[in-house]
Amino acid sequence: MAVETEFVYCTCQPGAEPALKGEVAARVPEWKFAFSRPGFVTFKLPAPVSANRFEPMRLTFARTSGLSFGRVEAESADPAALAKLIWEHGAARQLAETGPLALHVWARDTDLPGENNVEPGPNAETFAAVAALREAAPAGALVDRSNEDEKKTASKVAFDVAMVEPNQWWIGAHALRSRVDRWPGGVPRLEAPQHAVSRAYLKMQEGLRWSGIPAQKGDYWIELGCAPGGASQALLDVGMRVVGVDPAEVDPVVLAHPDFEHLNARASEIGVDEVTDAAWITADINCAPQYTLDGVERLVTHPSMHVRGLLLTLKLLSLNLAKPEVIAETIARVRSWGYTDVRTRQLAHNRREYCLAALRTRGQRRVKRSGVVKKGR
Repeated sequence: MAVETEFVYCTCQPGAEPALKGEVAARVPEWKFAFSRPGFVTFKLPAPVSANRFEPMRLTFARTSGLSFGRVEAESADPAALAKLIWEHGAARQLAETGPLALHVWARDTDLPGENNVEPGPNAETFAAVAALREAAPAGALVDRSNEDEKKTASKVAFDVAMVEPNQWWIGAHALRSRVDRWPGGVPRLEAPQHAVSRAYLKMQEGLRWSGIPAQKGDYWIELGCAPGGASQALLDVGMRVVGVDPAEVDPVVLAHPDFEHLNARASEIGVDEVTDAAWITADINCAPQYTLDGVERLVTHPSMHVRGLLLTLKLLSLNLAKPEVIAETIARVRSWGYTDVRTRQLAHNRREYCLAALRTRGQRRVKRSGVVKKGR
């Protein structure tokens, strides 16, 4: 029997709760706000539903979402004690009977990505929680593997445990329909290499994985706002060619790469004839989104340019820029350039900003559903 609930959870960047609530109110008004902590929000649905039947809305400010079945709380943060309480919970027992399930465990973020040199993703506490939950799980409840992450599993449903507080764990479940659904807490497992010159490396890695942009080794990219060069490095490391545009200095490590060229200028100053062969444009300019969009539009609408897709970081310099109607206007503007497949998401490694991916058609991302950022392809 399918396990049903009338509550849904969403995870988000701490501080993005107002934007998430506003987006829900505009796009799915039948969801009624229920509970909130920084980085974790729940809503009440109009009627109970099971994980297999729940169709999540792909929201800009939700890293992931799923059904919420309540919480357990202990006097201490002992993972063994909390894992025991989880599997004693009625909903968890019922979900276990539908197994084997993938296991997704994550801790609610308490700081912006990059603060105190801490990035989103698994840590010692979540690893301990996973071990305790597997040890205490009923036979057959969980897929027999130690690392779900974004890898494919035999299961079609994930059993979610959100560590909202060290001693308070929430129980959830969601269907595994897309690559993002296979990231615990909506966070892909990434690690910047030692040579990365900035954390923009992580943002680019995640943006490529999320967007499904079918870039191939040797493709030519323009990066607007490239300094100091972390995002360009991420592209270069998977065999792309990059022209970086920025009046600021680029790190010597990036400048030395044979497939990188630096144009020391603002986006509005470069000549179209300097970049006519570009297949893709990415941008991460520390300015209002309007400026970024103006710079991109000047290139993609020029008759000599044939840009297949975009991966843009748009800054949230004010709360107004996170309003759903403002983001909808941005999407409409990009579509007017001939890109019919336009999506937005605040990536786990974004800060006060969000990512916009655009392709000429949705069919482009079906060309290569995975592996677009692997070396040697």
